[in-house]
Amino acid sequence: MLLAKEFKEFAMRGNVVDLAVGVIIGGAFGKIVASFVGDVVMPLINPLIPGGDWKEAIIGPGVKIGAFMSTIVDFIIIAFVIFMSIKALNSAKKKEAAAAPPEPSNEEKLLGEIRDLLKSQKPN
Repeated sequence: MLLAKEFKEFAMRGNVVDLAVGVIIGGAFGKIVASFVGDVVMPLINPLIPGGDWKEAIIGPGVKIGAFMSTIVDFIIIAFVIFMSIKALNSAKKKEAAAAPPEPSNEEKLLGEIRDLLKSQKPN
């Protein structure tokens, strides 16, 4: 019973759940990018390549250089989108941090009042 409880605590941690969501969304995003490359980008590039479809390019027995290059294009697009997303998030965090300076704590306010009272007293 203890093992099941420990596993439940582990599986329900915020980081594990966030990771699971990220993996699922990443998989779906990968399919979108693969479709974009295969159905939008490649039809525009293929007429420029001798022989037509560059995904079918082979440079030896079983060496599918075209499929490899397509995977590289997929990776570059995914990496660029992730880079831009993180850059936007960091920019938003910086703006949020700069927009709202932290309020002084109650202790700091009280210390400021004490300082002001001591300054206003006349020396004997």
